[in-house]
Amino acid sequence: MQQTHYAKTNKKINRLGFGAWQLGNTDFWGHMSVEDGIELVKHAIDKGVNFFDTAPGYAHGLSETIIGMAISGRREDVVINTKLGHTADGETDFSIFSLRDQINSSLERLQTDYLDSIILHNPAMNILEGKTPHFQELKKLKEEGIIKAYGVSIDTYEEFLTTLNSVDVDVIEILFNVFFQEPAQLFAKAKEKGISLIAKVPLDSGWLTGKYDEFSEFEGIRTRWDDETILRRAQLVRDFKHITRAKDTTRHAIGFVLSFPEITAVIPGIKSIEQLDEHVKHQDFKISAEMKQAMIELYESKIKDNPLYW
Repeated sequence: MQQTHYAKTNKKINRLGFGAWQLGNTDFWGHMSVEDGIELVKHAIDKGVNFFDTAPGYAHGLSETIIGMAISGRREDVVINTKLGHTADGETDFSIFSLRDQINSSLERLQTDYLDSIILHNPAMNILEGKTPHFQELKKLKEEGIIKAYGVSIDTYEEFLTTLNSVDVDVIEILFNVFFQEPAQLFAKAKEKGISLIAKVPLDSGWLTGKYDEFSEFEGIRTRWDDETILRRAQLVRDFKHITRAKDTTRHAIGFVLSFPEITAVIPGIKSIEQLDEHVKHQDFKISAEMKQAMIELYESKIKDNPLYW
């Protein structure tokens, strides 16, 4: 499994990470018991996956709680990234005065006395522009040793550019996949600054696995797509399958993301041992230069000038 140093710390992470939004999250992802979640996290660690991305807002804090129970006695074997700004109570709170309390709540749920990294969860543009004291406060917390690194989770090229130009961070979590390639223009700039890049939503919420088409029925968070978007994505998936010559395109989508050396880790959402095992099985899968270029051309010809929304 490919490893790399994480966020200016002395820890190494495997480039295949674990997106933990699904853990215990019955609101969006169907049923998962606490016991099943604990077993899944333990299985991931046993398989060599050691980077876990979570948040208080995932399953009202239950995602963090499950990870905390699963890593008991194995804290130094894992790297945990969690977030600030959306609380376990469902509130949005970016108040500078609540940052420490939010971190303490996460520490309690995760059953640890430090966090490898903490990132602001889709903060407002004025925060990214450095017009607020958030990053000064996070720097103080880092100096205290409560957190080892800090940064932001963002979605767009504009937010990415603003962050790189305005504030000093250790890690940026960015939406990036075959259908959302605009951030790639800034990867070299982030690398120059020594910033770890975490690629989120690498499978476009399942579309890039190849399992959806215009006849698919969606539940939970996936009901956000209207009919026109579903039809368009279905055609793009057919184009993607034509490039890969594969029915199950999961490994090709992950391989595309990891083909960018500036990407520190990718965090597909994982909700079962079967999914985890498939990701681990194909973790070293590499796409050819020709296939990568065809994926870039798909984006440039059919998406770039008419962007999809997440």
